[in-house]
Amino acid sequence: MLTRLDRRTLLAGSLALGASGLALPRIALAQGQGTHNLLFVLLRGAADGMAMLAPVGDPGLAALRGASLDDYANAPRIGSFFALHPAFAEVGKAVEAGEALFVHAAATAYRERSHFDGQNLLETGGTAPYATRDGWLNRLAGLLGEAHKGEAPRALAVAPSVPLALRGAAPVSSYAPSALPDASEDFMARVGALYEADSELAGLWSRALETRAMAGDDGLRNLRDASANGALIASLMQGKRGARIAMIEIDGWDTHANQRGTFARQARGLDALLAAYKSGMGEAWRNTMVLVATEFGRTARLNGTGGTDHGTASAAMILGGGVRGGRVIADWPGLAAGQLYEGRDLAPTTALESVLAGALAEHFSLDPARALGRLFPGRAATPLAGIVRA
Repeated sequence: MLTRLDRRTLLAGSLALGASGLALPRIALAQGQGTHNLLFVLLRGAADGMAMLAPVGDPGLAALRGASLDDYANAPRIGSFFALHPAFAEVGKAVEAGEALFVHAAATAYRERSHFDGQNLLETGGTAPYATRDGWLNRLAGLLGEAHKGEAPRALAVAPSVPLALRGAAPVSSYAPSALPDASEDFMARVGALYEADSELAGLWSRALETRAMAGDDGLRNLRDASANGALIASLMQGKRGARIAMIEIDGWDTHANQRGTFARQARGLDALLAAYKSGMGEAWRNTMVLVATEFGRTARLNGTGGTDHGTASAAMILGGGVRGGRVIADWPGLAAGQLYEGRDLAPTTALESVLAGALAEHFSLDPARALGRLFPGRAATPLAGIVRA
């Protein structure tokens, strides 16, 4: 019986694959330093890590999820213990290429089951919900600015407004495509003239126009078009004037009923977004990292409506040209009745904050302890190591 494997790297090896929207800028966009890129994808609603990456090697899975096991009969395997949901076709290719890995049984310090509280703690990086006002992504931008002895890198949210994870002292902006018709050139000129006398507003307006121009034709798409979103984000991170840090939110992961169908649709959308983003980044993919995380997991057992309720541990995904992928990192807790958290959830064995801090430290060549202390203050966890290829 396999219940606990190698306290960090559970399995290694490759898969055995059997009018553009223009809102007035809220905060100035600063030109960043360096060439490394980061995309953070927040899955709002508590994405089910056991559906994303099913622990088919655990003998306790059948009793909990027997009704959904057929979905993984011919699904790609990572080693012999985990099966990747078949909707993640392009992610599977990235795993096979050694450019994607998963961290399973991971959770933030939050142990309750409120979406609002869980998302607040994940985005702020605080020790308790609503205890911290700024976000860890914003603090990362500030830390990188200090490391480069210059301005913070350009940070951008592809969303109608700046999400909490990006709010703070470092300059940030947001961009969202719109179905509204383009503003006339005369109107644009009048707004520019209106702001011209104000040095701060003039800079804000200039940066907004740059972002709009970089979006190109992709800006005409809707935010619910997954492939278009991936291409749009990539277009906004190109060249010296592009954003170095970006974030997008994907909701719809609260699968209380009919999880099999809903999760498959959500996963296909995420898969398409990640594939389009990688393609759009081109050569820059070599220096790009994508972090995918959710506020908490879901119950280990399916409920009476074929769904799952709010849980605890889930899975995080890390992709990129420099990622040491093709594997799962986990201190697997087991699925027997006595091994579940509070008798119902996948037990958390890895701090999500240590995963994020470790990945970012290696990607941006930061001191891991400093990164953890700055981004997630008050944590005693050790930043996860070995995520990026040496």
